Amino acid sequence: MARIDSFLRLVVEQSASDLHFHAGTRPIIRHDGDIVELPFRELSGNEARRFLFEILTPEQRVMFERDREIDFAYGIEGVGRFRANVFEQARGIGAVFRIIPSRIPSLDDLAFPPVVRRIAELSNGLVLVTGPTGSGKTTTLAAIINEINKSGRKHIITVEDPIEFIHESAQSVITQRQVGLHTESFAGALRSALRESPDVLVVGEMRDLETVTLALAAAETGVLVFGTLHTNSAAKAIDRILDVTPEDSRDQVRGVLSVLLKGVIAQHLCKRASGEGRVAVLEILLHSYAVSNLIRENKIHQIDGYLVSAEHSGSGMQALDSCIFNLVREGVITLEEGLKVATNPDAVRKLAADLPED
Repeated sequence: MARIDSFLRLVVEQSASDLHFHAGTRPIIRHDGDIVELPFRELSGNEARRFLFEILTPEQRVMFERDREIDFAYGIEGVGRFRANVFEQARGIGAVFRIIPSRIPSLDDLAFPPVVRRIAELSNGLVLVTGPTGSGKTTTLAAIINEINKSGRKHIITVEDPIEFIHESAQSVITQRQVGLHTESFAGALRSALRESPDVLVVGEMRDLETVTLALAAAETGVLVFGTLHTNSAAKAIDRILDVTPEDSRDQVRGVLSVLLKGVIAQHLCKRASGEGRVAVLEILLHSYAVSNLIRENKIHQIDGYLVSAEHSGSGMQALDSCIFNLVREGVITLEEGLKVATNPDAVRKLAADLPED
């Protein structure tokens, strides 16, 4: 057993999400978003390197020495799997391990609104799952893919870095490819995927122009494409797509997006008021004539306002602040916690002021 396994076992036993293992500090776990130091000595550079190099393959060591960082998945029999990032930092080597739940959650497990299941039933187009680092995007996407896998006969291709949740084919056939292990790049895997008769294509991260362009091209052929982005809202996700596009092509991409974009799920995680675990706070934007028009006419800044007005249309769309207010009203999260991620904290605070005292 590798020596770092005992720390990772503790992460699982404590229901924590991450292990931070850096030279120059004590090992740290993250529990419900909070940093907690472990009762262990401060790690020296050599000690941290020995711990981490023990779990790297010879090939991974070569890649790390060349690039000064590496992403990979690491598993411990009977304990679980972890997404790992090992890197060089000012005080020496460092690493962060994030636990990957052994069971893929269902949409019901995540207590998502029915509209998310409707998104899983789409037959084509582009769907973006967005949020800051550590907001649960991968878990949400895994739950959606799991729903498609169980309910439809599709060919699902995922391109990830690294592979996190491992899907077993149910009604669908699932092909999972890892960048750096099964393919050289997201772009290369996407080009190949278009020749592999996909019905659903999952892009682990839409990082650059080439990946964005290929994802849009796949959606144009009738494939249902899911992609993730590191943005805080639906409007900012659309802006990010346009930002990586050369200025002379943006009008064309806006036109394509106005037709192909079928939905955006923007999410954050908030601590539950009970103190046990966290809950996803969702903003959900769906395709409509109005949304299409706002994108095409470059009025992305008006989408936040449109979401508020569309909430009562029965479409299933919801603004982030409305979701926060509802969770506060239901006692799922505290107002203080919700204000940390609110788009307009003052508006949420005013709504909450009318709630009855406990």
